[in-house]
Amino acid sequence: MKTKLILLVAGLLATVSVSANISKETLFLEQATQSQSRYGDDSTTCVINFSLYREFLKQWRASDYTNRMIYEIINPWRWVFNNCPLASENIYIDGVRILQFQIENAKSEADKEKYIDTLMMVYDQRLEYFPEFHAGHSRRGTPQEGSVLGRKGVDLYMLSPKRYEDVYNTLKKSVELEGNQSDGTVLIYYFRSVIRMARAGAVDSTLIVDAYDQIIDILDLNIKGYAEQGDSRWEEIYKNYKGNIEATFEPFATCVDMVRIYARKLDKNPNDIELLKKATSMLDRRSCQDDPLYLDASMRLHKLEPSPESAFHIGRLLLREEKYSDALPYLTEATASENVDRAHLSYRLLGEIYRVMKNYPRARQMALKAIELDPSDGNPYILIGDMYASSAKDCGDGDFYGKVAYWAAVDKYMRARQMDPTVAELANSRISAYMAYFPSAEAIFFHDFKEGDTYTVECWINENTTIRAAKQ
Repeated sequence: MKTKLILLVAGLLATVSVSANISKETLFLEQATQSQSRYGDDSTTCVINFSLYREFLKQWRASDYTNRMIYEIINPWRWVFNNCPLASENIYIDGVRILQFQIENAKSEADKEKYIDTLMMVYDQRLEYFPEFHAGHSRRGTPQEGSVLGRKGVDLYMLSPKRYEDVYNTLKKSVELEGNQSDGTVLIYYFRSVIRMARAGAVDSTLIVDAYDQIIDILDLNIKGYAEQGDSRWEEIYKNYKGNIEATFEPFATCVDMVRIYARKLDKNPNDIELLKKATSMLDRRSCQDDPLYLDASMRLHKLEPSPESAFHIGRLLLREEKYSDALPYLTEATASENVDRAHLSYRLLGEIYRVMKNYPRARQMALKAIELDPSDGNPYILIGDMYASSAKDCGDGDFYGKVAYWAAVDKYMRARQMDPTVAELANSRISAYMAYFPSAEAIFFHDFKEGDTYTVECWINENTTIRAAKQ
């Protein structure tokens, strides 16, 4: 029986002038005799038609899909599709290419729509008979519904724009199933379908924001993953996907719209942690932190789910609004962050607040804590120097004692310049300014001191320095 089938197919292939190399089809024939159900009720005809269309397809592909061999493919492919759908997953992979040709060359709009319907049927039938990834795929043995639906939805979006609702439902399900493994192209067309639905009034416009938030999270996760793997090619591809989404979202991204949308949502669910996270994340992404809603949502989220990170965030917002007393407890909490850079900056900001509040000893304590965490940062030294200079007249009187604090201040500026080249210009300007306030040589001599000697600046400063005279 096997020999007869092989000879029959070989004879047919020779009749239509196709390649004589049918070793792969021979294997196919042998498998057919082992599983009649897989190849339908008429396995012989199934094998013949499958072999015919696959061989013609090779020739069509070899011509870069330009010769007329496509017209020899259609009938045997259609027979296999209708009569032995389990024969091979290639029926559906090849079917997409075949139907795309028919759609592009349809003689009328009605014919085009019929071919589009058939293309959708190809995707549906593939899922019905081959619901899992095949053995050669990296995700073999797992459902491929989300992946196939993604391709189906993208094709429908491009071929039949008026079916935007079907596109939306198809791509929405694809993204739900694929999650963080969603293809970037699918995410782009899903977002576009959401916008079409909103413009048609089929969904609330707030869905645009929700979809953007969901998609950007997926893209960011993939960008980070590829960066960690050192795969710069795919990292760049996903960055381009993100750029596409950002550009598409831009008309809907005004702060007024963002605030309006999230204010309405938070009015209904003021203690929804996930909603608060989305609201703060979205407003932050779109640089809408100036609106009171952003601070209010951040504080509510921190109350429900406190952390040093959220405390740091709120503290900076309050500091920017010059609400120093309110910012103190948040930034104090932020110093417990496991992120050393964040803890360091929290101490720096606390130093700035205490300086503004004229609590210089406490401000210096915070600056020194910042220096402990990052000795290379010159800013805390600048802060201490500024406070020493501001205290000069309060820590002594007259031509000599009223100026000794400037020595200690200049010491700090010099230290800042030494540790951190990025503050050198600022430090030098301070040094030049305050050296002019040093006591004169006469004042030093009159008070029985000598230049170069060690001097202890008292008051709250209580620090050793070197006696220097102002330059004439």
